[in-house]
Amino acid sequence: MLDLQRLQSLKLHRHPPGQYLMAEGVLRWDYLLPHRTRIELQGTENLPKDRAVILAMNHTDRYNYWPLQYQMYRQGFRFTATWVKGKYYENKWVGRFLDSMNNIPMPSRGYILSTRFQKLMRRKPSEAEYRLLRDLVDSGRLPQYSQQLLDLKPFFAAWADGTPEGFLRAFDLEFDALIAEVVRLNRYAIKDLGCNLLIFPQGTRSLALSRGHIGLMQMAWSLDATVVPIGCNGSDKVYPTNSPWAQGGRIVYRIGQPLLPDGPEFGPLRPKQPYLPLSRTAAHDHGPAFQAATDILMNRINELLDPPYQFAADKRSDGVSGMDRFL
Repeated sequence: MLDLQRLQSLKLHRHPPGQYLMAEGVLRWDYLLPHRTRIELQGTENLPKDRAVILAMNHTDRYNYWPLQYQMYRQGFRFTATWVKGKYYENKWVGRFLDSMNNIPMPSRGYILSTRFQKLMRRKPSEAEYRLLRDLVDSGRLPQYSQQLLDLKPFFAAWADGTPEGFLRAFDLEFDALIAEVVRLNRYAIKDLGCNLLIFPQGTRSLALSRGHIGLMQMAWSLDATVVPIGCNGSDKVYPTNSPWAQGGRIVYRIGQPLLPDGPEFGPLRPKQPYLPLSRTAAHDHGPAFQAATDILMNRINELLDPPYQFAADKRSDGVSGMDRFL
């Protein structure tokens, strides 16, 4: 399980060896033979040369960041550090591969709840259990004692002192420590190493663009980082399955104009008080501002997409949801 010690052991690199080896040893040949893959970067003039930025892109398939990283490497742009889900670090060997690729694992509340419940109770939580626990840690408010809460007492006892109050205190202490380390890693990557941060604001794969989560904007403002929207078109046809081998085709990445942290779009919304990104307090105090800025960003991404990849009618993801995102 991804924990604080695992995060603290992570080594990020200005020139990540995994990305270099993947580009030269695998992708160079895979994109030539047996099915040629053409990758186009449109709008590269929108990538600032004087500083690292956050690249915000839609996430159509399992591998759509590989062609982007490859082509940016081939054209001499900065290497990236990419946000990935914590669940991929459950497998030691997958985790080591992801480390070599300069990825930053994100221990979300849903991930911590789901994996810890499974470990302590030796089973997955039911949807009702997960939703009750998720509402508890998201809101920080204790509901009236109910039979559902009483039924969870064995879980509360395995984690803390057997009470919902004790569980919530223990969860907050652990989660805030994890997030503080994640913030440090992001700051180190973009400020010290000069790597672009690559983030999928949808939070999960979806062919049609969905409403974005507010984590990216929390991090962007905290790091005083410029955000560059990118629309990925065609990667799902090159990677139609879970296979990492390209099937050939054409992928177009459209790079939009940068959005400055204090620019005309984001500046009027930016919180004046400091906050810990991704914390409950940050979302509680500044949630509407984070969401409004996220909506602006998602609309910019939408403008860079071909019709099949643009917003769904209800702006909901057509990918996995609930606990399936974490287990």
